[in-house]
This record gives sequence, structure tokens and C-alpha cells, in this order.
Amino acid sequence: MKKIAMIVLALILALSCAAMAVAEDLPVVKIGVFEPASGDSGAGGKQETLGVQYANRVAPTVKVGDTEYKVELVMADNGSSADKAPSAAQKLVSENVSIVLGSYGSGVSIAGSEYFKNANIPAIGLTCTNPQVTAGNSHYFRVCFLDPFQGTVLANYAFKELGAKTAYCLGEAGNDYDQGLIKFFQEAFTGLGGMVYTDSFQTNNSDFTSFLSNAQMYGADLIFCPVSIAYSTQIVSQAASQGISIPVLGGDTLDSNVVAAAAKGTSIDLIVTTFYQEGANAEFDNGFKAWLAEDAEALTNNGGNDMIAGVTCMGYDGYMTALAALQAAGSIDSAAVMAALPAVEIDGVSGHIAFDETGDAIRTSAFVKKANNETGDWEFVAEQTVE
Repeated sequence: MKKIAMIVLALILALSCAAMAVAEDLPVVKIGVFEPASGDSGAGGKQETLGVQYANRVAPTVKVGDTEYKVELVMADNGSSADKAPSAAQKLVSENVSIVLGSYGSGVSIAGSEYFKNANIPAIGLTCTNPQVTAGNSHYFRVCFLDPFQGTVLANYAFKELGAKTAYCLGEAGNDYDQGLIKFFQEAFTGLGGMVYTDSFQTNNSDFTSFLSNAQMYGADLIFCPVSIAYSTQIVSQAASQGISIPVLGGDTLDSNVVAAAAKGTSIDLIVTTFYQEGANAEFDNGFKAWLAEDAEALTNNGGNDMIAGVTCMGYDGYMTALAALQAAGSIDSAAVMAALPAVEIDGVSGHIAFDETGDAIRTSAFVKKANNETGDWEFVAEQTVE
């Protein structure tokens, strides 16, 4: 495997160096990267951005009409905060980007949306799963599944596969992603005949002892906590310290090597739904791992190892969708790109991508993964659909 990775790395280096040499003399088209590099969602935002950066390494140029352009990524850190998102969005507008990718986090996507709309700049959400991101507008699209689907998948898995009858849901107060996914999970779980108790914690909370005690008091068969990486690692570690043995479920935000590592050496059954399972596309996996091996900063941003998060795959697919939109538009004018986006279709690493009338990707399945308590790796459980 190491030999294969080295061969792939050599090929990537050779192709990338040749492409970059050619690209130096080309005109530039800008793609905005609207992602958290700081704050509670910073770890996830960095992993999502890695997918975009790797895609840019693989495809650093794009032919639009008769002109070949060098693709320049313009980064804007939205700080994982709805208060900071507007200034990050305005930065991208001022840079005259043709299209925006992001964000990790539905709340910041919603907070920045109006600025992209007013500037006639289309945005492609990569993993922002709350329906409000695309509802009622024609400028925001996305390549991921939505929370009504994800919440239903999780509820069905919890009730039918885990045999849970009582669920304890915990999320950050005021967080659109957390509270939205909890709502959809609750609707589906109670619809199946289950009982749900809910709690919310305040931003920057670090002590979850009382919340975990509540889960035990309610007699919960599982804890559902679709929170950020920063919070989920603490919840898993503190649940293990309290001797809690019931499963912990999460959505796509928990699909990180950092979260899986928190379950290592514990008896916590940590289960998540996500967009991609490592091993599903060998070419992508080998290429990405080889790229990480040559870039110390990228490896650090990936949590210190080469495990592939689902959000990274979505960052890659989002970038390739953006290139397809530029080609379909035949122009780097943002309004033209927006007009071309609804009809764009690509076969991505995560599957076929096409948009419905709302601008949402047509997705029919999600991957269910479980953390291995001995190795700290994610293991594939099932590809889950909803009847």
C-alpha cells in the first residue's frame, strides 16, 4: 500500500507541477471558499476545505468557452459564527468571485446567503444540510443530502436496528443545524412509536455532566447529539467517564477522525450518518492520502492522520460541480454561472449529482459508520435509505 501511495504521489506531483507551470500565464477565475477555519466548527471546516484544495490541485485550470483559466481559491473564514459570517461573505463579494463553495454549518450559510444573493453570486453548499439554506431562493444550491432525510435515516436506524425506544437529544441552543436535525429526528422517531426527551446547552459549554445524567434519568436507550466536533469529543469522553454504555448517535458533523479517536479505548458505541465511506473510490482515496503525505499543514488540518472524512469528499465534489457550472455557462460572469447551475450534472466521488427545483442535490442514501473502540477508525455499517 505504501508503494502504491508513493507512485500516486509521484504522478500527482508531476501532473500538478506541469499544470501549475502552464497556469501561471493564464487569466484567472476566482472561486470563493466560505468555510470556518476557526471557532467550534473550525476542525470540520478545515477538513471540508481540504477537499476543495485537493480538487484544485487535481484540476487547477478550467476551459470556459474558448479560454483556459487558472482557478484561484479565495478563502474567507466565517468563524463558525452567524455574527462573523457576513463579513466573510462580503470579503468574497469584494474579491469578485464567480461562485462560492460552503459552508460547513447551516447557520453560517444562512447568515452569509443574503450577501451572495445581492451580488448575483451563486453558492454551492457542501455539507450544510438544513432546508432553510436553499428554501425560497434561487442562488443557493447544495451537493449534500438534507436534514429531513438524514434525521429520518438516523431515527429508523435507532428504532429498527438498535431497538431503541427512548432517545435523549442534545444540541447547542440557537444552532440551526443542531436544532433542525433534532427536530427531524424527533418527528421520525416518535412517528415510529418512540419517546424523545430534548435538552439544549449554551455556546462554549464544556461540562456535559448534568446533561448526560439527564439521559440516564430519563432511561434513554441512546443519546442523539448532532453537534460540532468540539462539543462531540467532549460529550463522548465525558459519557465514557460517567460509565454510560448506551449508544451515541450523530449526524455528518461527527464524521471526523478526531471524534472517532475520542471513542477509542472506551465502551461507547459511536454511530454516525455521513456522505462517504473511505474505500468507495480508490483513485480519490489514494490521491488524497498521497497529497496529505507531502503537505504537513494539510495533514495537521486533517486531524494529524490520513483518514478521509465525508466532508472532504463533498468539498472535492463541490469544486468539480463549480467547474462544470463555469463550463456550462461559457462565461465567468457570476450571473451566467447561476443561470447554468440548475441543469448541471456530474458523476462525483460521492455519487451522481443533479439538482431538484429547489437547488438541492437528489440524494437517496446515506452511509452509516461506527467507530472502532480499539483502533479509533471508522467502520462501514450500512448504506441506509428511507422507504
